[in-house]
Formats: sequence, structure tokens, C-alpha cells
Amino acid sequence: MATTVKLDDDLKNRIQNLAKARHRSAHWIMREAIRHYVDQEEKREAFKQDALRAWQNYQENGQHLTSDEADAWLEKLEAGLDTEPPKCHD
Repeated sequence: MATTVKLDDDLKNRIQNLAKARHRSAHWIMREAIRHYVDQEEKREAFKQDALRAWQNYQENGQHLTSDEADAWLEKLEAGLDTEPPKCHD
């Protein structure tokens, strides 16, 4: 699918310079930049949606972990221990 994107002269020159330095086409540089941006934004949106679902679940049932409980579990994981997450509670 062909798409037209209007770029200002400064950005266009920067892309062309980078393409030359990387021995790639300007098209490849732009495609990779867009792919990287979309990947990042999809991850950001997934994180946001997970947080909204977690908040909704908490509002419905009050189940939670304290920050101390979560930190203690994360410390064990960081130390290389394969441990189950603590149980949520009211």
C-alpha cells in the first residue's frame, strides 16, 4: 500500500543523511521508524488497558497486594528464585 507523507525539508534531509550513513534507502529508514513507533505505542496502549482492567477489578472486588508484598515477591524473582506471586486479599 502506497502512502504519501509530507515532510519538512529539515526532516527530509536528516532522513536522507541517515540513510546514506547506514547504506539504506530513505524509504527503509522511514518504514523502520514508523514500525518502531507503532510497536512502542501498541505496547503502551496494552499497558494502559491492563492498568484500566486491574483498576476495574479492584473496584469490583477489592482484591489487592500491598507494595511491600509486591516488592518482596519481586526481590525473590530478581534473586533468581522461581516463586509464585503472593495471593491477593481484601
